[in-house]
Amino acid sequence: MNVVLFGATGMIGSRVLKELVLRGHQVTAVVRDPSRVPNEPGVKAVQGDVLNAAAVADVVKDADAVVSAYNPGQTPAAIVDATKSLIAGLKQAGVKRLIEVGGAGSLFVAPNVRLVDAPNFPTEWKAIALAHGDALEVLRRSDLDWTYFSPAAFIQPGERTGKFRLGTDTLVADEKGTSRISAEDYAIALVDELENPKHIRQRFTVGY
Repeated sequence: MNVVLFGATGMIGSRVLKELVLRGHQVTAVVRDPSRVPNEPGVKAVQGDVLNAAAVADVVKDADAVVSAYNPGQTPAAIVDATKSLIAGLKQAGVKRLIEVGGAGSLFVAPNVRLVDAPNFPTEWKAIALAHGDALEVLRRSDLDWTYFSPAAFIQPGERTGKFRLGTDTLVADEKGTSRISAEDYAIALVDELENPKHIRQRFTVGY
C-alpha cells in the first residue's frame, strides 16, 4: 500500500513508520526535517506542511491512504487546523482514506463523563485534550473515510507485544483502572486498521 505519513519522526509517528516498513508498505514520510527520517527501503522523506491544504494535496495525490501523527507542540489548537487542512487537501487530491492519531481526553470514563472532565485530569494536558476533541468533531462532519484512533490514557515507548484490547468511545483500562499502551503496540493496532478497516467514519481506542 502507498501510505503518506505526516509526523513520521515523533514518538508515535516513528513507531507507525517502523510498523509500516516492517509490513512492506511504501511510505512517504512528511516531516519538518527530512534528515531525521531513517533511511529505510520503501521510505521517501519529504518536507511538508500539514497546515497548508494545497501542500497536503500535492504530497498525497498518489496515496492509497494517509496517516496523520502530527503533534502540534505548544500550540494545541493547531491540531484542529491540521485536521481541516488534511480534509481539504485529501478531497482536492481525490484521496478518501485518513487515519488520525488522536487523543484520549474525549474518551468516556463514566456515562456522559469524558476523561478530560474527570476531577483528577492533569491541568497541563487539558488544552491539548480539548483540542483533540474538537478535531474529532471536525472529522465527524467530513465525508472522508476517516478513522480517529485514540490511545490509552498513558502512551509511551515500550514493548511490541501484539497483545491489547480495542474499544470505541470508552477508555480501555485494566482491572486496577490503569489505562496504558506502548507506542509500539499502538502502531500495530493502527496498521491493522489500515490493512483491514473496521472503523470507517468512527473513533476507536486501544489499551492493555
